[in-house]
Amino acid sequence: MAIWDDVIPEQDKKIYEVAGWSKPGGFGKRPALLLVDIIYNFVGDPEEPILDSIKKWRYSCGTIGWDGVRATSRLVAKAREKKIPLFYTQWERRPDFLDMGRWNDKNFRVDDGIDVTGHHGNDVVKEVAPQEHDMVFVKKKPSAFFGTSLASYLIDFGIDTVILTGTTTSGCIRSTAIDAFSYNYYCIVPQECVWDRGQLSHKVNLFDINAKYGDVVELDPVLKYLDSIPTDLFHDRWPRQMKR
Repeated sequence: MAIWDDVIPEQDKKIYEVAGWSKPGGFGKRPALLLVDIIYNFVGDPEEPILDSIKKWRYSCGTIGWDGVRATSRLVAKAREKKIPLFYTQWERRPDFLDMGRWNDKNFRVDDGIDVTGHHGNDVVKEVAPQEHDMVFVKKKPSAFFGTSLASYLIDFGIDTVILTGTTTSGCIRSTAIDAFSYNYYCIVPQECVWDRGQLSHKVNLFDINAKYGDVVELDPVLKYLDSIPTDLFHDRWPRQMKR
């Protein structure tokens, strides 16, 4: 049973099946792990149920987000073991709102200061925190590709597969998956490692990503796939001190 089976109408499932969608795209040979906005703003600090957490952290997904962090930490550990490149995005804004664009129009709590540059809310959660050699950059829009140098990094590393984790499924994950697809990357979404504040949005978007833009799979097959990757695959790309 797929994670979305309880919310997608049977007729919709049949339409997609007959039309040929949801064929597995598979994994490539040179993966990277992309962690999208796994920051305290999107899970809260400390861990609390969502309706408590969002009183302070308006972006928070509460305990569901922390479940995602714990699952993602397993994937991060495996990626580091196999020396797979890790790329992180963060989210922050200027105090004067001039870099927010249309975000200013869509939430009446936009004045909350939790996402201002320098706030703890913008820090990557310590359980999956980047290390010195990881790539970390700030994005301003949902997709990790939009207005950033992510694509150029992936090209430089010869990446063909993006393993996509983070939040939220209906926003940043979906838009990043579509852009990864548009750049012809294999896109893999471990379902335990993405989350959303709304469960209907979460499930519907996973269904749609899996139908058209990538493969939504359980975490264990992704870990098994990484186990199959040679540890020296990116040996020529790592800093000198990591080659020893």
